[in-house]
Amino acid sequence: MTIVAPSLEIAVLVLGVLVLLFETFADQIDKRTFAYTAMLGLATVFVASFFLAPQATEVAGAGFWSFYTADPLAIFFKRFSLVTTILVLAMMIDYAPVVRDSIPGASPQAGLGEFFALPVFTCAGLMWMASAIDFVMIFVSLELVTMSFYVLVAFMRRNAFSLEAGVKYLILSALSTGFLVYGITWIFGVTGETNLARVSAALASPGVESAPALFAMLLVLIALGFKIAAVPFQIWVPDVYQGAPTPVTAFLSVGSKAAGFVVLIRVLQPFLVMPQMERLLILVAAGTLIYGNLAALPQTNLKRLLAYSSIAHAGYLLIGVVCLAGEAVVYYLVAYLLMTVLSFAVLVVVSKQTGDNIEDFNGLAQRSPFLAFAMLMAMASLAGIPFTAGFLGKFYIFNAAVAHHQITLIVIGIVTVACGFYYYFKVVRAMYWEAPSADGAVPVSGVSRLAMVAMIGAIVFFGIFPGPIVNALRP
Repeated sequence: MTIVAPSLEIAVLVLGVLVLLFETFADQIDKRTFAYTAMLGLATVFVASFFLAPQATEVAGAGFWSFYTADPLAIFFKRFSLVTTILVLAMMIDYAPVVRDSIPGASPQAGLGEFFALPVFTCAGLMWMASAIDFVMIFVSLELVTMSFYVLVAFMRRNAFSLEAGVKYLILSALSTGFLVYGITWIFGVTGETNLARVSAALASPGVESAPALFAMLLVLIALGFKIAAVPFQIWVPDVYQGAPTPVTAFLSVGSKAAGFVVLIRVLQPFLVMPQMERLLILVAAGTLIYGNLAALPQTNLKRLLAYSSIAHAGYLLIGVVCLAGEAVVYYLVAYLLMTVLSFAVLVVVSKQTGDNIEDFNGLAQRSPFLAFAMLMAMASLAGIPFTAGFLGKFYIFNAAVAHHQITLIVIGIVTVACGFYYYFKVVRAMYWEAPSADGAVPVSGVSRLAMVAMIGAIVFFGIFPGPIVNALRP
């Protein structure tokens, strides 16, 4: 049985609407039930995605669906978005008591239904972004994702840090949206098209004016640079990551960044005929690597450390984009998903008892050996220790850079990897060498333990057998 491509997104949207609808009339039910329901529904859609016949190339659909494609890249990132959302919902179940405590005087179930439903709508937007091959659809799907994040980031609005994070994200995201719309306007003015394939054909014609086209792409890059947290558009990241609810921070760090890179890969293709574009991307990649890694060195708060780490990893991914290494970028994003979500999953559990500073992890190996080992695996993979997915991710990125003779990026990348070893292993030192900062074991729910075990296994498995991911883009 073959499934029509847009059915996956429609199914996810219907699931989100049903969760909201039933949540409205279910006063006596534990609202965490809706999180489990959403996870089950998304898992069903994930299984259904394997019955979707991919197109061999990036070909637009006919008629109404001319803005939509179901090529291997799109299908892969639909599955990526589904897995990310399921893992985030698992974290939200553990985080539910923190949300309840943030609303003084309200009922114990207040706000939880919306907290579990919004990631489902975000997932639908991420899936649309993966298939969008028209600038108008890219804009619409991007706004669906962004508006969901507006609410999620400021969800604990009575918390000053969460409210500040929401306001900053709203203002800067609205500014980036303005750049995107203005860039699309210029592209349409130069080419008369918004479909990426037809834009590419128009730019290849000798009569097109290169200066307005380059300016238009610069505006679009500014907007996408905000989404992927690339320098110099990363100013929002540390404060928003620290102030947002921790599961939302993980979702922002992984889901939003992955979708931004998918759009960037698609949008860049029509503009690769311009040599200035490669030089600009090299400059942005180098600046992102240097800033992200150096800014992470002095951090004492783990959420801020992971925020700057997210900027640094955007730099490594940009190396793959510069080298047009699609398989390397895809593999790195999967590795980044596993190791980042794992680190945030541990942070959600530990921070409920102690806090989210690095010193709050002191002696965690004595209090909870399982959580300490899970965080150890996450930090080792983020740093790039062999036999982890993070190591192979960096290997594929640097291998592509060597093949394309990007000597500057290779040198900067190697130096910044060494910086990463220092700040990631500050966390490991706190867990295994410092005296415990609190007494008693840290409880872990069954769902969180299962999710962590699965991510640890995947980090090791894909660090040794990368084939299932590397070959995913091949028809």
